[in-house]
Amino acid sequence: MSRTPETHVIDFRAAEKLLEARDPLGAVKLLDPLITAHPENTAARLLRARAFFHSAQLRSAELEFQLVLEREPDNAFAHFALARTLERASRSGEARRHFRLAAALDPRPDYLDAARFDDS
Repeated sequence: MSRTPETHVIDFRAAEKLLEARDPLGAVKLLDPLITAHPENTAARLLRARAFFHSAQLRSAELEFQLVLEREPDNAFAHFALARTLERASRSGEARRHFRLAAALDPRPDYLDAARFDDS
């Protein structure tokens, strides 16, 4: 079946719903063809990174979050999510840098708490 821009939008929205319904693998399946067709689509990559994270595919999540950050270095959420991914992979030193970048870019309370600026 040929995919159109409309079907890609439908797949993206369905992938969001699958992630909300705790089916990250289903979300990845919907997002893979979309990203193949539109590798520049940062929103789809960010959603796929989240799905990888929630399915414990930490290396894949890390690579996707890094790709998003190459394109959008000021994306506070991507820094925060990458930090959570690194933390979950027992790489807390690397995680701290991204927690701090997230907090510096967007001083939300959860980002500031995770950054632990008081713990220098």
